[in-house]
Amino acid sequence: MSSIFSKIVAGEIPCHKIAETNEFLAFLDVNPIARGHTLVIPKKEVDYIFDLDDDLYLGLMNFAKRIAPAIETVVPCKRIGVSIIGLEVPHAHVHLVPLNSMGDIDFGKKIKMSTEELAQLAEQIREKVKIS
Repeated sequence: MSSIFSKIVAGEIPCHKIAETNEFLAFLDVNPIARGHTLVIPKKEVDYIFDLDDDLYLGLMNFAKRIAPAIETVVPCKRIGVSIIGLEVPHAHVHLVPLNSMGDIDFGKKIKMSTEELAQLAEQIREKVKIS
């Protein structure tokens, strides 16, 4: 059974896309813990991040590294936090979260953003992404 992320990759479920390559996809979390909370995934469905082969794992982290500065440019913050939990969706993924304090990375606290707000934010971040 495909994960929700695989359905997003296949275009069966829409997303607020930030960047995409042949192997990876970055999109805004629709239930963010902070404005700009972005998910970075490999397109290949692998449940556990440490089950990714070395090239895919390193490629995922390299892709995330290219997305973070774009978020930071658009969303004022001290830095972009990285979290890998892996329990909520059975598809390896990295959370990129704008942070101003340690308390900002509380997954128990969600913020509300409209579809329009997410679409506008995704466009602003997408314009700043530099993928070579």
